[in-house]
Amino acid sequence: MATEVCRATKSGLAAETQRKVNAKYSEQLASECLEWVRSITGEDINTAGDMDSFYETLKDGTLLCRLVNAIQPGTIKKINNTQMAFKCMENINAFLEAARNFGVPAQETFQTVDLWERQNLNSVVICLQSLGRKASKFGKPSIGPKEAEKNERVFTEEKLKAGQTIIGLQMGSNKGANQSGINFGNTRHM
Repeated sequence: MATEVCRATKSGLAAETQRKVNAKYSEQLASECLEWVRSITGEDINTAGDMDSFYETLKDGTLLCRLVNAIQPGTIKKINNTQMAFKCMENINAFLEAARNFGVPAQETFQTVDLWERQNLNSVVICLQSLGRKASKFGKPSIGPKEAEKNERVFTEEKLKAGQTIIGLQMGSNKGANQSGINFGNTRHM
């Protein structure tokens, strides 16, 4: 018995806000994410990027859990295969926890209701892209731009002291633009 989320139709400000959220959704990026998921999991899934297909493919969270386990086996111990709402949301929460543990920043994750209640599918796409960038650390193919690697530099004390003797070009210069002759509003008459 499948349960569908039944909510009242949004109207007014809520509807306008939802339209703005939906406008950010990119079918191309969603399709790219689903292609990446298919390449990692090896499963035959629908990779169409439209909102309906994207939602139907990911809504119960089982594919997301299998994705995380394909990246690093054994990360999620129990995947719920039932269609009961709270079990599906447990799957989504398990995925989100694993994504954070893999290094996906909190601001690039989504809330469970964003996917389960189809509130903000764009944030789901952002999370998958971020996870895709982290996948290369686990020897898996990645998507999106390559993450920069830390490039820490160590300077000797002598080099640091040498830098203190140099005066920058901007220091002490008052040449160039200034605010003389500018007034805002009415002038003061005495």
